[in-house]
Amino acid sequence: MTDLTAKLTRIANRAVRKAQETNRKKGIPNLYIINGKQVWQLPDGSFTNKNPF
Repeated sequence: MTDLTAKLTRIANRAVRKAQETNRKKGIPNLYIINGKQVWQLPDGSFTNKNPF
C-alpha cells in the first residue's frame, strides 16, 4: 500500500466512524452488509436483520 493510499484510508475510516456516531446520537440505525445480508445496528447497540423503517 502506498503512503497516499494509507493516508486516504485513514481519513475515510475516521469519516465513517464520525458518521456512525452522529447517526447513533440522532437515533438513526447504521446499515451494514455482512455476508451479502443487510444488518442494522440500532442506536442502543443491538443488531437486527429486519428493516427498522
